Amino acid sequence: MASKVNLQHSDGLAIITIDDPATKNAIDAQFAAELIAICEVINRDSSIGAAIIKGANDTFCSGANTSAWEGDFDPASKDGYSLMDIIYRSFYVFGNLAVPTIAAVRGSAVGAGLNLALSADLRIMSETARLIPGFMRLGLHPGGGFFTLARRTMTRDQVAALGLFGETTTGIDALRIGLAYEAIDDSQVDHRAIELAKKAASDPELSRLSVRSFRLETAAPGMSWETALEFERASQMRSQRRRVERNGQ
Repeated sequence: MASKVNLQHSDGLAIITIDDPATKNAIDAQFAAELIAICEVINRDSSIGAAIIKGANDTFCSGANTSAWEGDFDPASKDGYSLMDIIYRSFYVFGNLAVPTIAAVRGSAVGAGLNLALSADLRIMSETARLIPGFMRLGLHPGGGFFTLARRTMTRDQVAALGLFGETTTGIDALRIGLAYEAIDDSQVDHRAIELAKKAASDPELSRLSVRSFRLETAAPGMSWETALEFERASQMRSQRRRVERNGQ
């Protein structure tokens, strides 16, 4: 079975590449397990001082692979809970890596894929990137702590526009509303992310100490991400069951 998430690292920098062209880099159980395993490798390797996550195939991540929920599968069952749990856990584990993280976003970041991008400490985006919450369009309640993740960088109105009203945005607009640090030409995204990450990668010990303080000190007041994961879970699972019921009619 081919890997869907790959790791390369040298000179203190880890590069995580999502590579599943058949699904446009969608997140499924295999993807999630591989990302979690890669994060564990990075956490154990004290020579690594920064990490980048990016997508192959000219896109970032098309979200959760919802094909697993089709047919008679009950998303609110024990198996459904376990599937969502590992998907949630994958970007939660990535978002809590022991090193500073950058998401290099080209193409589309949809639903859980947008959550994955938001999980990074910083985002470098293509001007033409498309950020699509996607939940409402699919008849799903937002999940994975989307509201909490988005609120870390955007205003309440901006979070409402994406999460409640299904607005989408480009990389250029993402810069304007605080979702990205830079929005640049598509061909320069990976290069710029590497250039920036190398600064942190040059001193892994200091980077690991600093990112822990950064996350604790900049955490927004209100609901924690851990709480949001659980708070949204029941509503999203119910919306998944409703979607299956409707599709079966």
